[in-house]
Amino acid sequence: MDNTSGKLTVLFEEPFWVGVFERVSGGKLSVCKVTFGAEPKDYEIWEFILNHYYELKFSPAVETEEKKTADNPKRRQRNAKKQLQNQGIGTKSQQALQMQREEMKAERRIISKEQREAEKQRRFRLRQQKQKEKHRGH
Repeated sequence: MDNTSGKLTVLFEEPFWVGVFERVSGGKLSVCKVTFGAEPKDYEIWEFILNHYYELKFSPAVETEEKKTADNPKRRQRNAKKQLQNQGIGTKSQQALQMQREEMKAERRIISKEQREAEKQRRFRLRQQKQKEKHRGH
């Protein structure tokens, strides 16, 4: 059975509040960063998760080690308190976000190059057509 877990960390990055969704599935970590703007309330975050989770674009998966969570409720509470005191994003998450940024950058570069080439080709055809119209009668 494949074990999947998710985690949302909400933090303040000047000047906006940002949520970092981490998803660990089969020993692979993928991350997505969402900008909330103003400080989100708990119910707003819950509503966002319910309505928009499946629209999120997660980064490519990165190998990670899965940590077994304890079944003891007191230990879970201690771990939750420790995570609340932790500031920032884990380095694996940062690597995954960086990979996602680079991937999106490469995609944008390819798309813009194709658009430039198409525009260049369109202008060339337009020039050829004008030349043919000028020499129509001779």
